[in-house]
Amino acid sequence: MVATGSTHIVPDRVAVVGAGMVGLATAWFLQEAGVEVTVLDREGVAAGASWGNAGWLTPGLATPLPEPAVLKYGVRAVLSPSSPVYVPPTASPRLLNFLTRFARNSTAGRWKTAMDSLVPINRQALPAFDFLAKAGVEAQTYEAKSFLAAYRTEAERSVLLEEIEQIHAAGQGIEFEAITGDDAREIEPSLSDEIGAAIRLHGQRFINPGEYVQLLADSVVARGGQIITGVVVKDIVDEIRGVRLITGDGETDPFDAVVMATGAWLTDLAKDFGVKTVVQAGRGYSFSVPIAHVPAGPVYFPAQRVACTPLGDRLRVAG
Repeated sequence: MVATGSTHIVPDRVAVVGAGMVGLATAWFLQEAGVEVTVLDREGVAAGASWGNAGWLTPGLATPLPEPAVLKYGVRAVLSPSSPVYVPPTASPRLLNFLTRFARNSTAGRWKTAMDSLVPINRQALPAFDFLAKAGVEAQTYEAKSFLAAYRTEAERSVLLEEIEQIHAAGQGIEFEAITGDDAREIEPSLSDEIGAAIRLHGQRFINPGEYVQLLADSVVARGGQIITGVVVKDIVDEIRGVRLITGDGETDPFDAVVMATGAWLTDLAKDFGVKTVVQAGRGYSFSVPIAHVPAGPVYFPAQRVACTPLGDRLRVAG
């Protein structure tokens, strides 16, 4: 968040750039502190990754992405033309710089340092959703009665089992049980005979992401907030008496502070405020299909990096 040099301890008016999950949740909790919020987005509510993701609420599995095992998989993936994350030799210098920095951080030591910061945040994740529900946000979270990570072989499964050991060692709890392919099919009959091993996770949840974010936006507006869509914020000017946004339509009135929650577009807006971390958009896939038997809970295929989530009578497939 960019704040002004004023004496405000709590800002009166805040602009939030980005109407995705992060931006709208930030706006909602700012309202809890009595702040007047205006949310701006280049497209609309949940127009990007906040709509198309798998909708998992899995703090038990929330870990830093840069880590040795992912690096090993990632090197093979980015060099393979058949991979969904293939990076062609003509990739931009910015992307190659990002990948280099990513690799540099994929060490056990840096993973542990990042986990030390994530663990206390992860402990607050599900209680935060419960707080939103009790405060009137009408969107639901769903208890994952069955949450399976499915594999062809026990050897494939060992990768996640080792990761869970590291997660426990870092102080983050997650309940699980290693089961056979037959046991997995008893829990989830839609799994094929090719599944030879699985891990059943407990205590996790999921949401319909697009629906949830839209209802969160409705709550922000009902509490007096303003959401402006179709506005591209090109620059942020920190003035003595406020923060002013430069948009494609001109300038806004001053705000006391601005929150940048723009995801992949963060780097361009934040670089003038000393933010040196490069945010690089990844390639994502998402579609929803009707199937005869919708699983009772999420199904994950870690070896293929594919996540499946039941959304009503359809199955969301994301990767």
